[in-house]
Amino acid sequence: MEPHVQRAVDAFQKGHPVCLFDSEKREGETDLLFPASMAQPATMRQLRQDCGGLLFLAIGDEVGECFGLPFLQDLHTTPDAVERNPVLNHLITNDLRYDARSAFTLSINHRETYTGITDHDRALTTRRFAELATTCLADGVSGEPAMKMLGEEFRTPGHIPVCREAQGGLGVRQGHTELAVGLARLAGTAPVVIGAEMLQPDGDHALPVADARAWAEARGIPFLEGADVVAALGVESSPSSS
Repeated sequence: MEPHVQRAVDAFQKGHPVCLFDSEKREGETDLLFPASMAQPATMRQLRQDCGGLLFLAIGDEVGECFGLPFLQDLHTTPDAVERNPVLNHLITNDLRYDARSAFTLSINHRETYTGITDHDRALTTRRFAELATTCLADGVSGEPAMKMLGEEFRTPGHIPVCREAQGGLGVRQGHTELAVGLARLAGTAPVVIGAEMLQPDGDHALPVADARAWAEARGIPFLEGADVVAALGVESSPSSS
């Protein structure tokens, strides 16, 4: 493993942040990422104040499968849903410029939260989801029993948007969801990662990669590019993954 990748892995294992830039050929965005199982209110504050973009929870495909979490794009395009809600027929996602489909699944709040938006609330939702996912995967709990456990602690909609890794991971899609989960796999942590996109101070554009790299270097935060994660995992990507 390259030294700068090992440094990022070491930091992530300790619950420290890592900056991860996808590619100029994709979204051209840098995300600030933390292992979700270690999320605290200070984690959410840093993401909120230093990034400016959407806070999201990236989960491995196995986590999505365990809890039966559907892709929103699939939910919104079923014949029954479109018939009952005709507006969906006009809002179908078919013009993404960076990918063929969205990774978003359900959004969640922990049932012990109030509004769900405070740093405390979002940290609780994030941390407990990661802990529950880890428990279910370790114990081989999935399907209806796992869904019941999920529903006992969480509700939807909520203030933590969840993005599910594509089946096949980085071999078929190299979006921020797959890259974030890939970093967790390198670090041996649960495939549940909290992050946010870094925007320019005025919010009009993504923070240029050179600026993001300089920002990370000034704070001692490891910086990776998507290609680093792909190479470290030894992934053979398909032509459609760019």
